[in-house]
Amino acid sequence: MILMEQMTRLARQAKVASRELALLTTAEKNSCLLVMADALEKNVAAIQEANALDMEFGAQHGLSSAMLDRLQLDNKRIAGMAKGLREVAALPDPVGKILDERTRPNGLKLRKISTPIGVVVIIYESRPNVTADAASLCFKSGNATILRGGKEALNSNQIIARTMIDAARAHLPKFPEHAIQVVPTADREAIPALLSLTQYVDLCMPRGGEGLIRAVTECSKVPVIKHYKGVCHVFVDADADLKMAEDIAMNAKVQRPAVCNAMETLLVDKTVAEKFLPQIAPKLAEKHVELRCDVESLASFSSLKTENLKLKTASEQDWFTEYNDYILNIRVVAGVKAAIDHINHYGSAHSDSIVTRNEAHAKKFLAEVDSATVYWNASTRFTDGGEFGMGAEIGISTDKIGARGPMGLDELTTYKWLGIGDGQIRT
Repeated sequence: MILMEQMTRLARQAKVASRELALLTTAEKNSCLLVMADALEKNVAAIQEANALDMEFGAQHGLSSAMLDRLQLDNKRIAGMAKGLREVAALPDPVGKILDERTRPNGLKLRKISTPIGVVVIIYESRPNVTADAASLCFKSGNATILRGGKEALNSNQIIARTMIDAARAHLPKFPEHAIQVVPTADREAIPALLSLTQYVDLCMPRGGEGLIRAVTECSKVPVIKHYKGVCHVFVDADADLKMAEDIAMNAKVQRPAVCNAMETLLVDKTVAEKFLPQIAPKLAEKHVELRCDVESLASFSSLKTENLKLKTASEQDWFTEYNDYILNIRVVAGVKAAIDHINHYGSAHSDSIVTRNEAHAKKFLAEVDSATVYWNASTRFTDGGEFGMGAEIGISTDKIGARGPMGLDELTTYKWLGIGDGQIRT
């Protein structure tokens, strides 16, 4: 009962704050974001001190090296959070846009305008930079946000949010303090309690592993925008520039393997497999990537004398798996149609790429792969709100109703219709 009361208080405070946010001008919101960014940079030492406690907790509780990497806040990542806030401040205000207008034959004027969603709950794991990203986007779009990070990042999340709130309050006394709130407990029961409060909470967005997202979706009584997992593919076509293919595949897999837009399966056309697989094998071995192979690719790799090459036979389940680690599936396929069929069967509708100089093959791939983001000659790692010019990112959706792909400011608004008449009545 105490936990339920605590979550109800958070949600009620957020609902009040969402109405206060509607009174802020675009200039006031932007100036608050800028002072928040400055405060994060000035508070680096304290943020890293709190983060060190979380890193120690994570190491003691067996977090993988990839997950610890997601948790760590070095100077570059804190600077990145501040940069993201400034980019959000520079973006157009998504609230109050006229999306449609018309005048009916009886003279009734109708106008469709963008409005904030209201109260948005963000549930996420490990990556404390999400605290700044999500809070800034929700604030700019006029939404109050309740942030619930993982227990491994509790100290980092709290100090990031407090730094932003304190800076905004000092700059703008009417800044609603409860516009940004962090759930103060790691108790798992806080999530179903919070997501039962349909009278206060308007939307939930979970970010993390498939287990977390499914658990949130199954317990939530409020709408959820989500992607379950990121089983992303790169397909090396028969007409690919193989050096480009190597660069794209390596970037997609090893730049940051623990994120949802990292490649999990490399598909290679059989006409170039004998040349391409030996070409990329030393690069993958150098990064200690374990390869889970189909029969044909396993035969190609097994004949090599590459040092540190880790090989396994892929199981059926592997093709469906998001590893978030230095593990890569490899399959040799017979042409672009076979690649498309594999992706649409095993993929998660997140991000998939074709590398080719053949425009017809590329257009077929772009048209027929049923994913939120599909690339031609580019890494899957670009599926990100910042990379898409949205400023910071609130999340990525693979849903087909509502937002899809990277979500930024515009995706955090809904709309309402305004009707302006001069006495019209319906007959």
